[in-house]
Amino acid sequence: MSDLTIDFPLILAALVFGSGLLWLVDSLLFAPGRRRELADLQGQFPRWEQEGSPDAARYQALAAERAREPLVVEYARSFFPVLLVVFVLRSFLVEPFQIPSSSMVPTLQVGDYILVNKYTYGIRLPVLRTKVMDFNEPQRGDVMVFFPPHMNDTYFIKRVVGLPGDKVSYRGKRLYVNGEPVALRPAGQSAAGRRYQLALETLGAAEHQVQIDGARPAQDFSIEVKPGHYFMMGDNRDNSSDSRIWGQVPEKDIVGKAFAVWMHWESLLSIPSFSRVGLIE
Repeated sequence: MSDLTIDFPLILAALVFGSGLLWLVDSLLFAPGRRRELADLQGQFPRWEQEGSPDAARYQALAAERAREPLVVEYARSFFPVLLVVFVLRSFLVEPFQIPSSSMVPTLQVGDYILVNKYTYGIRLPVLRTKVMDFNEPQRGDVMVFFPPHMNDTYFIKRVVGLPGDKVSYRGKRLYVNGEPVALRPAGQSAAGRRYQLALETLGAAEHQVQIDGARPAQDFSIEVKPGHYFMMGDNRDNSSDSRIWGQVPEKDIVGKAFAVWMHWESLLSIPSFSRVGLIE
């Protein structure tokens, strides 16, 4: 996941804080005065509750003129609870993302809308990203959303192939972890064309597909993962900007674990599809 630079958590936090502050300031400083004004008007027009009476008509006109709640306050009071619920859900539980690039093909396609578990690796403060509660650690094979070290304001999504202390190698388009080859078996030709081949790779507890570009030469490497860091690779192995290019991902930049596709929608001109709905392996 790249090219997604809009900082939604910051924008949402600003909206929640702004609407809540506006509502609070109005409730403490201005709303009491409006209530007193209404009480005075009710005393001036004793029959203000009798619909159709002269008192009721006059009361309503003066109340709208002297004690009407400002429109901006009305919006803040209405939207604050909704924004707060969305903020809590996105910050601490589940956040939706869209896949804009092909680096995770065939597992994730351009236009997939995914859900990311924000608490499985620990609870982090929104915007600040500071971890306040620790739960699980990333495992080999997890599909993870994170901030890459070279772009600290952009979300990326790749697969965890190396844990802290692992020795990761890539030789002849075959992945090795701690000197052992990762199980890989052919799975036929990709829908992307004859130059692309699919394979089933077993990394961790689950088996997943990877795509190999036969026209691109192998780019072999060997590296040891630093403490507190993770080595990430895209499933589209020959067409992915990942840890091979911009380095290892520190634990502090983890966002969450991608666990499901809930919709596919390539562009505004296309029709949303739910044919790809399911868990992410």
